[in-house]
Amino acid sequence: MATRRRSRGLALAALALSGTLTLAGCNGDTDGGAAGPAPGTTSGTTPTATAAAPSATPGGVLPSASAKATPKPTGAATAPGKPKPPAPAPGCDHKMPISPDEIAVYRYTPEGGEHSLIVKHGNWGCPGPGGAAPFVTVGEETFVSVNEDAKITALSPIVAGSVSKPITLHELSEWLTAHPDKGLVFHYNVDHRGHIETLGQEEYTS
Repeated sequence: MATRRRSRGLALAALALSGTLTLAGCNGDTDGGAAGPAPGTTSGTTPTATAAAPSATPGGVLPSASAKATPKPTGAATAPGKPKPPAPAPGCDHKMPISPDEIAVYRYTPEGGEHSLIVKHGNWGCPGPGGAAPFVTVGEETFVSVNEDAKITALSPIVAGSVSKPITLHELSEWLTAHPDKGLVFHYNVDHRGHIETLGQEEYTS
């Protein structure tokens, strides 16, 4: 009887020792699995990428993402419906100075006790559709005294034919009185008093 009890006690002791070793092995595996985070990572956090902040302008203001460049104008706008001026004829200069020795003669007057012509100064413009260049007058009508014995030549329509002919001041004054405001063009010269001493109708005027 005593021998059975002793054998039973040894068996229970061996069983208890076997259980203790088993528990110790399990605890070691659990601690090894939770020893720490994997190399290169931080416990409890997930690595995130950080965006680079935009650089500030020299004035300290960040550029706006919605700002758009204003397009530069490509040219001055043309007013709709406004016709363009006609191009001048080749060799035609609109900026020619007033002719110093040509006048358009409109009327004759003896006012003030002198023989005077009522004239306008100007210059020749650009040829028109028909090829004829007009004498473009400027300013107001003025008086130019003419000597009674001035040397005067005239063409059509003052005289018949196409050849320049000499006429007297009386013949010229009579024609101007009968045909006022025709604006026939004459070249002229004056004496030291400023009175016309030579007067010739231009050949290319009518």
